[in-house]
Amino acid sequence: MPTLQAAHDKHLTRSPDQVREEFRRQGVTFATWAKENNFSASAVYQVLSGQRKCLRGQSFEIARRLGIR
Repeated sequence: MPTLQAAHDKHLTRSPDQVREEFRRQGVTFATWAKENNFSASAVYQVLSGQRKCLRGQSFEIARRLGIR
């Protein structure tokens, strides 16, 4: 399965919409990515929808790995 290129590797940040588009293009579901990265799917959805502030802890780590932080 293809892996998402983390934006932090490029020193760029992406918007949640850009992350969604990249997932769609690569055919990766949020649930699959969450499982591969040891996160709950609901936490990933909450980060991408803006329901979590992503200031610290698991939310911050999800955002960092997705490249939105």
